[in-house]
Amino acid sequence: MSDKSPPLISIIVAVFNGVDALQQCIDSVATQTYLNKELIVIDGGSEDGTVAIIEASREKIDYWVSEVDGGVYNAWNKGLSKAKGEWICFLGADDYLLGTEVLAQISARLEKIPQSIRVVYAQIMLLSAGGEALFPVGEPWEKMKVRFRQGLCLPHQGVMHRRSLFEQNGKFDESFRIGGDYELMLRELKTANAVFIPDIIPTAMRQGGLSSNPSSSIQAMRDVRRAQKMHGQYFPGFFWLMAMMRVYVRLVLWDSIGERPTRKIFDLGRRIKGLPPYWTRI
Repeated sequence: MSDKSPPLISIIVAVFNGVDALQQCIDSVATQTYLNKELIVIDGGSEDGTVAIIEASREKIDYWVSEVDGGVYNAWNKGLSKAKGEWICFLGADDYLLGTEVLAQISARLEKIPQSIRVVYAQIMLLSAGGEALFPVGEPWEKMKVRFRQGLCLPHQGVMHRRSLFEQNGKFDESFRIGGDYELMLRELKTANAVFIPDIIPTAMRQGGLSSNPSSSIQAMRDVRRAQKMHGQYFPGFFWLMAMMRVYVRLVLWDSIGERPTRKIFDLGRRIKGLPPYWTRI
């Protein structure tokens, strides 16, 4: 039997005006049966009651600060400067852990991961804005690898980052608005491999708002291309081209026939392909 203690897992939460969701996020970490964890909350100077939630949850939080920041990647970098964990996970206020055992289950897997692997991930559950479970996303690395390098991001709420990744590669590039997590992963995974945990869904992520707006999707796709160019991929791959085409089609329809009909059309396409509806449920 190994005498090695289970790894410390740091959960870093970035929040700004998250009064409606943050308590669930905090409690989902605090109620984990896995004890070797720490919770770090970085608030961007909220004015909606978020800080009151944080102050009322002081005993559940290992470190927190509330001050104006430069966006989510600046907030996560602040959290990194305080994190002590061997493995680090990043959440937003709208995300939360599913069940009280998921960190214990993940830790058991992390202990078996070779030191050469610095990215471990699992599926996440997508939720509607109202909290209804939609479907899980995330695929094994053998299927994901080519699409990732062509622009498909890993579900960052389900990613565990080994501390040495940041020690060697640096923190998030704060010049990115949306695609900073993809650029960070590309630094590591353009040549290295990740490990997929197949039978655990540790995290839920709410959809809706900016995530469904085609203008935000276009910005995300542009950020992906910028990251790819930074890492020597000067021509877009097939996956990126198809994804960008779909976003522009959605934008044109959104502007010409309206949001609701566009959502119905895109879900009709999903049904034809045998996929569950998404756009009409977020």
